[in-house]
Amino acid sequence: MKRDRAIKALDMAVGLRKPPKGCIQHTDCGSRYCSGDYHKRLKQHGVLVSTSGKGQCYDNSMVETVFKSLKAGLIWR
Repeated sequence: MKRDRAIKALDMAVGLRKPPKGCIQHTDCGSRYCSGDYHKRLKQHGVLVSTSGKGQCYDNSMVETVFKSLKAGLIWR
């Protein structure tokens, strides 16, 4: 995925979901999410950044566990 696609996806998500200011987005440290343009757009939307550390694949495991639990309780039942 290219940087411009990530920015378009972010804009679409904000437009559809209308998250409150201070919402946190957690991503890996892929180049598309670390670009200055992407961070500028996050700031424009009032979204805070949480990025996993370089080479730290377990940083995302806690967040993924939370989402799995939410899906299990709310979607899959």
